[in-house]
Amino acid sequence: MNADQMMDICMLAGEIMLTNGAETYRVEETLERMAKSAKFRNVHSFVTTTGIFLSFEDDMRGDTMQMIRVDDRMQDLNKVTLVNQVSREFVNGDIDGEEALLQLQAIAKAPMNYSSLLVHFASGVAGGAFSYLFGGNMTDTIPAFFAGFAASWSIVTLQEYIKVKFFSEFMSAFLGGTVAIALVLLGLGENLDQVIIGTLMPLVPGIPLTNAVRDLMSGDLIAGVSRGAEAVITALSIATGIALAIALFL
Repeated sequence: MNADQMMDICMLAGEIMLTNGAETYRVEETLERMAKSAKFRNVHSFVTTTGIFLSFEDDMRGDTMQMIRVDDRMQDLNKVTLVNQVSREFVNGDIDGEEALLQLQAIAKAPMNYSSLLVHFASGVAGGAFSYLFGGNMTDTIPAFFAGFAASWSIVTLQEYIKVKFFSEFMSAFLGGTVAIALVLLGLGENLDQVIIGTLMPLVPGIPLTNAVRDLMSGDLIAGVSRGAEAVITALSIATGIALAIALFL
């Protein structure tokens, strides 16, 4: 296998993992293991939340270095698991480079395991469950379900047209809060505070915040701080959206 083929395999694996919510240290470790298993020397990788740098040395061309920028960020840990499995099989010699590249391309093109409707429905169920968990009654789960569904639908739909992620989160929180307030005022719920809390819980950036802590603990300070800043801005966007809904309609 030549350096260009190995670089393509590593970069595609890293891009899939970073795009779908993997920690930066996990991406770095995966790329280094794959390159070293192909007998390349002096392997170094540096990963941030928006970019991947990889370099290694071979006998034919000397040092080879490449970087790619990763702008899209979503949460699909199943793809991260699939890439890890391909990496393990490649390192163990169960598959060759060509097969690894084909599998990675298939993973990159594969849709999510769950349909959008099911994801929105699950967000609604989570919203209703959290409203009850935080002190609401059974009647509060109904408006929280519909508001959580609306918030999940709006954030997915808006992100297809608006490239500013934080504005999409702001608008989804605003829409979810508006639906929650409207349904409670119509008599479908009793405790507005618990309904709003349940609506917002599916929007909370749990994975980015967890990854930020894990990156910081593993020594990846740049990635940890940037992920933490992203989580904080997301939380502020959600809080601002719901505050605007409360200010306008209550």
